Amino acid sequence: MTHTNLPLKMILAEIVLPVMVLAQEGNAGSPSVGVAVPAKIGIINIQNALIGTNDGRKEFQALEKKFEPKKSELKSLGEEIDVLKKQLETQGPTLSDDARANLGRQIDSKQKSFSRAQEDDQTDYTEQQNEIAQKLLQKLLPVVEGYAKENGLTLVIDGSKPWPEWPVLWASPSVDITKAVVDIYNAGPGEAPASLEPGVRPQKTPQAPKAQSTNPPA
Repeated sequence: MTHTNLPLKMILAEIVLPVMVLAQEGNAGSPSVGVAVPAKIGIINIQNALIGTNDGRKEFQALEKKFEPKKSELKSLGEEIDVLKKQLETQGPTLSDDARANLGRQIDSKQKSFSRAQEDDQTDYTEQQNEIAQKLLQKLLPVVEGYAKENGLTLVIDGSKPWPEWPVLWASPSVDITKAVVDIYNAGPGEAPASLEPGVRPQKTPQAPKAQSTNPPA
């Protein structure tokens, strides 16, 4: 089993609205009927943004470390199951019916224990991962809004997932504001770098570290 990260494949699909509409600064009222309002759109990969923040990296790395003992337990249990399976395969023909049946029951019992423990571990991990994401979003979304208003954006879309899961069919890298938002967040209050105008291509946002698999060896 592999813990899913912020990112984390979705988990964020359940806690982040795919489209965030931000009113352009200075347009306090609704536009008059018949007046066209030019749309300036920004795309943000909210998953990568959360992981790219200093707080996000720290929180998610701490979560991975917290679950390392459980992953070690699952790995050990998986190895025990493999040993028993190999024993049944190699010694089965020479064992008595009772001994062979007993060995089979041991394997079945341990496999059930492994599955339950694995499921509980993933559920607990996902819940804590979501809690971290929600907490980070409370601080990140105001930065997104501030950047959008400062740069005259009328719409910011989360492009974390490809179409058709997400509404973004295609977007030019020039409208990706992920790197700019992360830089502003990491700089902290009063130290924000000059914001990037839409059209400036940001650098690629760091990806989430891959978790160790806890599936028993084949």
